[in-house]
Amino acid sequence: MKILEARDIVKVYKNAAGEDFYALNRVNMEIEEGSFVILKGRSGSGKTTFLNILSALDMPDGGEVLCEGEVISAGDERKREAFRRTAIGYVFQAVALVPIMNAYENVEFSLRLSGYKGDYIERVGECLRKVGLKERMYHMPSEMSGGEQQRVAIARAIAHKPKVIFADEPTAELDSQTALQVVKVFKDLVKKEGVSIIMTTHDAGLFDVGDVCYEMEDGQIVGKHYHV
Repeated sequence: MKILEARDIVKVYKNAAGEDFYALNRVNMEIEEGSFVILKGRSGSGKTTFLNILSALDMPDGGEVLCEGEVISAGDERKREAFRRTAIGYVFQAVALVPIMNAYENVEFSLRLSGYKGDYIERVGECLRKVGLKERMYHMPSEMSGGEQQRVAIARAIAHKPKVIFADEPTAELDSQTALQVVKVFKDLVKKEGVSIIMTTHDAGLFDVGDVCYEMEDGQIVGKHYHV
């Protein structure tokens, strides 16, 4: 079943000369439920722009994005905000944990923002256990390594049980061994939680870790490779 679909996505900016620059030019993609998708490409290829549109953080200038068959790339901003709060999770390159909150509080904060109806204490503990950090739940971000901070960010992203997680270069600031640990967490989440994950990267060592890898260049999809 398709969880997310992009149809002929276009995003246009003006360059210094006032001419149209196509950051995205008729991009199409289908993302299956419970899949791990890699989006690769050099800096400036359009990866982050595309991710922002898929996650309803930005609007396309043409085309549409659908989640479970419902258009999310247009219409009421309140509806789009509700989609961002409840249906998706986001893992950033810069981690973006709240520095004055410990690991538990950072994850709990996500539950509060989404209006999660379950038991907060149980869910936070469950999520931190999934990323291997339950014993560190009362540590502050400044007391953790970069890899531990990123795993807390992943726990925060999955806490409200989203359908899709977007990860924008989540391993860019990590050494190769720690990056592979983060990817293992992602793969386990796909397998055990059934969540779909879309991860951008320009790290050649990570191109084959997903179920499918799309290659972007100059605002277009130029390649698609499946991995078994």
